[in-house]
Amino acid sequence: MAETALGQSAAADRARLLTPTDPAFTTPAPAVSRVRLDTPKGPLVIEVIRAWAPLGADRFINLVRHGYYDDARLFRVRPATWVQFGIAGDPKVAQAWRHATFPDDPAGQSNVRGTVAFAFAVPNGRTTQVFINLRDNAATHDKEPFVPFGRVVEGIEAAGAFYSGYGEGLGGIRAGRQDAGFAEGNVFFDREFPKLDRIRTAVVNR
Repeated sequence: MAETALGQSAAADRARLLTPTDPAFTTPAPAVSRVRLDTPKGPLVIEVIRAWAPLGADRFINLVRHGYYDDARLFRVRPATWVQFGIAGDPKVAQAWRHATFPDDPAGQSNVRGTVAFAFAVPNGRTTQVFINLRDNAATHDKEPFVPFGRVVEGIEAAGAFYSGYGEGLGGIRAGRQDAGFAEGNVFFDREFPKLDRIRTAVVNR
C-alpha cells in the first residue's frame, strides 16, 4: 500500500509540474529551509533564506517539493567558478517550464563562494536554472545582478568535484544552444554528455 501511495504521489507531482501556473508553485517558502541534493559525488545541503530573495526562494523550494530537480543533470560546470543545473530530465516538464518566468528580486546578498542564485538571460527572466558559486564571483555577478537565495552549508567540496570535462557543454541560457536539452531531456544529455553528474534527488529537509 505504501508503494502505491508513493506512486500516486509521484504521478500527482508530475501532473502538477506540467502546469506551472498551479498555485502550489507560489506557496511562500519558510523563512529558512534546507534542501538536500543527493549526487554521485556526495550530498549537498543548501540553506534557503527567504529574506534574501523571496520570489527566488519560493520558486526553488516549490520546484524541489514537487520533484522538478530529481534526476536532473549538472550540465554546465566551469571548474572552480560555478556549476549550473535546472533543465528537467523529463522533456515535457522541461518544456512546460522553459518560459515560466517570474519577477526579479532586488539585489541583496553578494555572490560569494557557496551562494546559490537563479540564472537568467533578460530582466524578469528567471525560470528554473540555478547555479552554485564555487568561488567569490561578486565582481562579475553582483552587477548583473544575480541574486542569491541561499548558500551551500554542507558539501561544497562535492560541488567542486562534479565532472567538468565537457567545458561549457550545452552552455547557459544566453548561449542559445539549449534547445536539444529541452527537447529531449536526459535522453539528449546521456547520449551527448554521458559523463555528467546528476542530482539523484532533491528534498526539502525542513
